Amino acid sequence: MKSNYQKLFLSKLGVMQGRIVNQERKKIQSFPWNNWEKEFKILNQNKFNLLEWTVDNEKFFKNPINSKKGRRKINKLKKNYKIKINSLTTDFFMEKPFFKEKVKKNMSICFKKLKTILMNANKIKIKFIIVPLVDNSSLKKNKIDFFIKKISKIKNILRINKQMILFESDFAPKVLLKFIKRFDTRFFGINYDTGNSASLGYKFENEIIYFKFVKNIHLKDRLYNGETKRLGEGDFNFKKFISFIIRNKYKGNFIFQTARSKYNKHLEEIIINKNYIIRLISNKMECS
Repeated sequence: MKSNYQKLFLSKLGVMQGRIVNQERKKIQSFPWNNWEKEFKILNQNKFNLLEWTVDNEKFFKNPINSKKGRRKINKLKKNYKIKINSLTTDFFMEKPFFKEKVKKNMSICFKKLKTILMNANKIKIKFIIVPLVDNSSLKKNKIDFFIKKISKIKNILRINKQMILFESDFAPKVLLKFIKRFDTRFFGINYDTGNSASLGYKFENEIIYFKFVKNIHLKDRLYNGETKRLGEGDFNFKKFISFIIRNKYKGNFIFQTARSKYNKHLEEIIINKNYIIRLISNKMECS
């Protein structure tokens, strides 16, 4: 018999958009233009309740979330297949971060896109907007003050919409804690990525210092300084992670952003990873 927390945990498992269908343009992650509608049915059939939306810089305004017709379609699919969309990842921001733009006009365009997404995401009740500060949008020390000053200007939009911006960062644990404390944490928080932490060599026991600010989690596994692997085959300590999650009764979402199948069996790969996580939490609950 499942405990109340196990039931809650299972209801919080979701998938990053595009991860259960074929890759497009050989990209690991991008908006699935050819299959985005099909994903809702596939998720429902495989007992997932959540989808995390994604928006690329390419064809930004053609993304369904950015049109009335598209949002009507999204809402219809959500209702028909009982799928919630609580979070959106701004891949367009990672591709074109405003703080890297040297021309003021280009900076303004990048920032305006973020505002557009906040408004349109709110229209389909998406609460968490994930802003990646990794890879191409990694935030360097000399840009931190400028970034905080600029992005804090949208706090009023977040307050009105009852939304939060969640930063996914490559900062070391103590630096990230100091960083997030510079914001109004009613409107700004953290998206935790298990795989990125493993790749950077961060130890989970050192990361718990900022976990009260974590509102969404991306599940993946990576080797230290290396590639993404199936869950349990990389360097992230999932046993410690799950023990902490259970002990602290984390109530946020878990989004699978796991390695792609080498054989184009992407749904099967997600299911393998899902079963791995479910086994871990079941074993921990039995022992506790």
